[in-house]
Amino acid sequence: YHFGAWRESAKELFEGEEEALERKEKLLEDANKLTDRVAEMKEPLEAETEFLPITTRAYLYLSGTPFKALATGEFIEEQIFNWTYTDEQCAKEEFATQNHGQWNPYGSLPQMRLLTYQMPDELLSIASAGEFDEFDLNEFFAASGIGDDAEFRYKDEVQTWLNIIRGQHAANAIDNLRTGTRPPFPYSDVRLLPYLQHSFWFLPNVAACHAMAKLLAERQNTFWHEYNVVVSAGISAGVGLEALPPVRAAIGSGYDAKSITLSCGKLTTGVTVKQWSSILMLRNLKSPETYFQAAFRVQSPWAIKNPNGDNPNEEEVLKPACFVFDFAPTRALRQLSEYAIGLSPNEPNPENAVRDLVSFLPVLAYDGANMTQIDAGGILDIAMAGTSATLLARKWESALLVNVDNDTLRRIMNNEEAMKAVERIEGWRALGDNIIETIINKSEKVKELKAKAKSEDITDKEKKELSAEEKEFKSKRKLIQEKLIKFATRIPAFIYLTDFRENKLQDVIT
Repeated sequence: YHFGAWRESAKELFEGEEEALERKEKLLEDANKLTDRVAEMKEPLEAETEFLPITTRAYLYLSGTPFKALATGEFIEEQIFNWTYTDEQCAKEEFATQNHGQWNPYGSLPQMRLLTYQMPDELLSIASAGEFDEFDLNEFFAASGIGDDAEFRYKDEVQTWLNIIRGQHAANAIDNLRTGTRPPFPYSDVRLLPYLQHSFWFLPNVAACHAMAKLLAERQNTFWHEYNVVVSAGISAGVGLEALPPVRAAIGSGYDAKSITLSCGKLTTGVTVKQWSSILMLRNLKSPETYFQAAFRVQSPWAIKNPNGDNPNEEEVLKPACFVFDFAPTRALRQLSEYAIGLSPNEPNPENAVRDLVSFLPVLAYDGANMTQIDAGGILDIAMAGTSATLLARKWESALLVNVDNDTLRRIMNNEEAMKAVERIEGWRALGDNIIETIINKSEKVKELKAKAKSEDITDKEKKELSAEEKEFKSKRKLIQEKLIKFATRIPAFIYLTDFRENKLQDVIT
């Protein structure tokens, strides 16, 4: 079953998409706090198995964004199997290279591209917030009212933004003449227009969705009248999948019509609309989980098999690529870097993790003058420049920094100097004598019992022993992790500002 799908509470059935998304964001933010994480560690998976209304010997947990589960250590290394966006795009490329001319089973999976845009100063000045005066999308698209009464707080500026994204802003035209280049704005560049035939606009709230629909329909915006605009927000749009039929009706076959779906939370998870080829991120999102859950709505394949009726192995791919357009560059690149690092928990160098992702998810940034492709180092530089000292310190509380698998524990135990250093950590001796050796031994015993259970039936006594041993070694492993995290939080005090980027703990110490 889908990991977390059964956790629906009565409150979720009645709350709106704004409240649901805000609550989800808050939970994800709280999960990053050490105190909350430690509390969750005490009851890992046993409570879930007791709650579930099914009885079985094994569970398969599926998740598209499992960062919280990975960070809290709910699953050990042997229990985690990944098939990520990077994996599928790599398989697509390898198959095409090795099997030229053959049907590619991954061929219809579109490559995602992220384009970020720095807004003009005239727009930045009215909606800048935070420690680094970042463009606040929630403030910029702030609105009130529902239906015909909906109105943007900064209606004139939003109208200017609409002109900008279709390349009709006068100030930009003058800049383009000076630079001799024309930046690829979403609704003006001929290379992008085919991917904007059916798009998804992710706005801050219900009022903003209604206000945008109203503004697009006004007399001066004749360009936008070519699009069927669907408001998938609020009570009138229906609950859950009830919001989907109007979208499908607006899209039709996908070939003849143009559509824009406006939403502030509906249809961002668990929905596939193959004709969606682009998403405009027009709201602030704090967590990479929520950001990329919404972004990957547009990455679903759209292809026609046997288009001419004479070759069942032929496939015409209608969507070779898909696009994410973001108008808060620092925020977007921070989300991307966190997502890349979250996908590669075993990669010690964050630049390598980001490089692996952007090799199949190109990032282009418009800085007000030029549109340039950004490499992994540039993404980290931009993301880190917008990070406060507090946020940076919180990264040192991540369980991803502390590896407590058996191989690591053995290396510590076999190194006398390392053991002496570990034993000097505050509160370590309270864990008991030979704690590392105990964990390794119990882990090995659990593996033996599990192997025996696969090959032959085990007694009830052995089943109870297996359960007790597994709970105990998991509990002790988490206790060690907690102590090491506490130690890690002291490290930032020893980091000095230099031009050198510290990628490993060894870099900090030396």
